[in-house]
This record gives sequence, C-alpha cells and structure tokens, in this order.
Amino acid sequence: MYDYIAERVIKEGKYIIETNSTVRAAALHFNISKSTVHKDVTERLRNIDKSLFTDVRGVLNKNLSERHIRGGIATKNKYLHKSN
Repeated sequence: MYDYIAERVIKEGKYIIETNSTVRAAALHFNISKSTVHKDVTERLRNIDKSLFTDVRGVLNKNLSERHIRGGIATKNKYLHKSN
C-alpha cells in the first residue's frame, strides 16, 4: 500500500475517534467520498493499525445504533420548520 494512503487512513481514523463523527462527516472534512472513508476505516485500517481500527469500529457501531434516532429528529425538525 502506498504511504500516502496509509497516512490518510490513520488521519481519518483519528478524526473519527476524536470527534465521534460519522463516515459522512469525515468524508466532508477530508473532501473525499463516503465510500472511500468507509473502505479506509473498515478494511484498510485493520491491516495498518489494529488498535485504532478497534476504536474506530466502536464509534461507527455507536453511530449505527443511533442512526434511527437521528433520522427521527431530522424528520421532526423538517416538519416543525416547514411553513404552511
């Protein structure tokens, strides 16, 4: 693997842990696609830094378990701010 890819993967992993961000938020921060971030932190990171991978996986699992709650809040806010 190229060094610049390994560096990017580690930066993404650290960012996700430090900010408890989602894959989407990390993609916006690094200006790359969600697919790239997802592949980086779920596949590539495992081979680069197992400890960091485990920590990132924990954050992603937490985000996954809270996803339905965030969706409900977003829908509620959408209709609260919708003008008649």
